[in-house]
Formats: sequence, C-alpha cells, structure tokens
Amino acid sequence: MRILKSLAFASLAIAFSVTALAQSPELTLTRFECGTPQAPTEVNKRFSDTFAYGDLKLQFVYSCYLVKHGNTYMVWDTGFGPDAGPTAPKQTLPEQLAKLGVKPADVKFVGISHYHPDHTGGARGFPEATLLIGKADWDVLTGPKAPEALAAPLKYWIDGGGKVEPVAQDKDIFGDGTVIMLNTPGHTPGHHSLLVKLAKMGPVILMGDAAHFHENYETGGVPSFNYDRAETVASLDRIRKIAANMKATIVIQHDARDVSKLPAAPESAK
Repeated sequence: MRILKSLAFASLAIAFSVTALAQSPELTLTRFECGTPQAPTEVNKRFSDTFAYGDLKLQFVYSCYLVKHGNTYMVWDTGFGPDAGPTAPKQTLPEQLAKLGVKPADVKFVGISHYHPDHTGGARGFPEATLLIGKADWDVLTGPKAPEALAAPLKYWIDGGGKVEPVAQDKDIFGDGTVIMLNTPGHTPGHHSLLVKLAKMGPVILMGDAAHFHENYETGGVPSFNYDRAETVASLDRIRKIAANMKATIVIQHDARDVSKLPAAPESAK
C-alpha cells in the first residue's frame, strides 16, 4: 500500500511538473546593434582610476536587447538615438524590430540600465511602454539640477507623457522569477543589470555598464567618471557571485568580444 501511495504521489508530482513546464511562457533574448562603433580608443585613463590597462585600446559596441516573455515584449537599453551623429545606429531599434514583426506598441516595458544617452537615446521610439529605471537615476533626471544632456532622451516620461516605474532595489518584472532587474549601483546612483533565465542557454546577466569590458570586470576596474567607487566594487562582486552560483553567462554590453555570446537578430537565444 505504501509503495502504491508513493508511486501515486510521484506520478502526481511529475504531472504537476510537466503541466507547469508546459504553461511557462516562452522566453527568448535577442541582441541588436544600437550604435555605430568608432575606432578603438585607449582605455587606461578613463576606465581605470588606478591606471591598470597600460596601452590597451578597445572598440566599444552599443548593444540593446529584446526580451520576449510569452506574448509580452520588453526592450533592455535602447542605445544611441538617430540624432547621435557618427555613433548613431544605422537603423533605429523600431526599424530593426519591424523585421521581426514587432511594433513599438507591442513593447510593454523599456528597461534602462542607467541614464547615459548611449543607453537611453532610442527610448523615445516606444512612447506607449512603461519606463523601468533605477529610482536613484530617476531622482537625478527629475531633480532641479538635472543635466539636459541626460534628461533629453527621456523627456517624454519626465514631462508626464508616459508611465514610469522607478525601481529602488531588484524587480521581478513578470512576476515569475524569469526576468529580474538587479540593483547594481556605482556607475550611476541607480544603475541596474538584467538577469534573464533562459530555458536552454541558462541564466544570462546583461551588465549595463557595471563593467565596460573584460579587463574591467575581471580586475574590478572602476572608471574615473563613475558615481561611487565602493558601490561599483560591491556591485561587481554581487554580479560575480550570482554568476557563479547560477552558472550564468555574463554579457558585457560594450565589449565586442562579449556580445557575440548572444545571437544577433533575427536569431534569438532561448
């Protein structure tokens, strides 16, 4: 009898697991080029306050991402806008999304890692989306001394034209633990990274600008223009520990050597 009961409970548990898996929304992650790379630049002075990188030169890329959660879409970072001059993307993000059959009105959330224009410049292409941005960054943008260059790309939301959700800590975006904004301050006061738990590839962490390139990440390098040194170091430590514990893939969004870990549109990681 006990054996029969155990088998019955095991069968029931398996049935529940299969049902839950079948009901889980499809989750995909797609990479886009949202800026035009310029010539390699020396990184020793600006990107290390301890001058750790000698004569190293790197070419920065400007990547942004589409998260598909079932029938709901989220954009993570929006790159440069079309008015950015030589660094402007060759195609706007809405133009690139159109090739996948995704219209701006289909995007429910625009998640912003931080308020720098190479991450916010394309946001205005999604006026119907809810803006998700770190609360401390939002406080700067809406404060009396907000720099115009930082505020301009998000002026539509700052002026009350669209819905905004300032994110103070971590945020479980879809309520099921699959996509989480991680509080990683330091580069800016409200900087966030994004954890996406893909079924096949496994967890992926999109770092925003918590680090700008491999050497930055691996050695705990702190750019001289970061908002807070101690918070930067603590956030890098947090990301490393999450990556180790979850066996997550790290994607450093400005490093050409890193972004290729994810397929470019129209392909998606699953």
